[in-house]
Amino acid sequence: MPHSVFRCNLFCFSLFVVIFSVFRVSTLSNPLLYCRSGALIQPERWGPGAYDVAYPRNYTFVIADTPVCKSTAPFLLLVVPVAPGGRATRDAIRETWGSQKQVLGRTVETLFMLGLPGGADAGPQQEEVRRESRKHRDLIQSDFLDSYRNLTIKTMMILEWVSSNCLHTSYAMKVDSDVFVQVENLMKLLLDPSTAKENYVTGLVLWHNKVLRNPLDKFYMPRQVVPEPFYPPYPLGMSYVMSMDLPAKILKVSPQIKPVIFEDVYLGMCLKGLGVLPT
Repeated sequence: MPHSVFRCNLFCFSLFVVIFSVFRVSTLSNPLLYCRSGALIQPERWGPGAYDVAYPRNYTFVIADTPVCKSTAPFLLLVVPVAPGGRATRDAIRETWGSQKQVLGRTVETLFMLGLPGGADAGPQQEEVRRESRKHRDLIQSDFLDSYRNLTIKTMMILEWVSSNCLHTSYAMKVDSDVFVQVENLMKLLLDPSTAKENYVTGLVLWHNKVLRNPLDKFYMPRQVVPEPFYPPYPLGMSYVMSMDLPAKILKVSPQIKPVIFEDVYLGMCLKGLGVLPT
């Protein structure tokens, strides 16, 4: 997700921090070095086409053996995109904020979204994922290659699954694996009578975020892909909540909007196409 300088209303930022009480384990130390979970990644010199995303909308789910939204109808569903090899991270979430099932009298569920492993050990790694799924029954896996380049696909597959399976859920949260969620504070926000029940998206919203044109920047975007000088408003991809009418609406408008590599930016583009402003 682009991390250029952004303007944020102080009250909204404070609300996000207090209500969601999330923190990042990763940091951004240098605009040319993106540090995520301790790994420094040098910026790659991709051609313009690399910033588009091939999302043919024909992926399937190879693991989805979970009772969530089948035998349960959670008020809030938290979905964590995580790499197939991230077992330790998933276990940490299961033992902390992801263990909360009843909060303020409402049901909360947590699921993990994975793509397929790659590399020489893909076979054994996939078998480990299958064993983990049989044990915990909280994994959803689709048949795209799990990689940084495919984060937009991963997000869209989350929307596909929740829109098809969670018709009686009120809200869904996409939350990165290196974010800690104070679930009770989040539930207080969602149960507040003033919180909208439709066309609702909230998180740490970037407004008037400039499209970066320096090819050496990690978050460079060519004019051929995004000609506008600013991105539409979008919630940072680390965590955002939406009302459950929106996944299907986003999927419906998405064929009209060319996917880009930054998944949160693409979400903002789809929201703009719907005429929905994040808060």
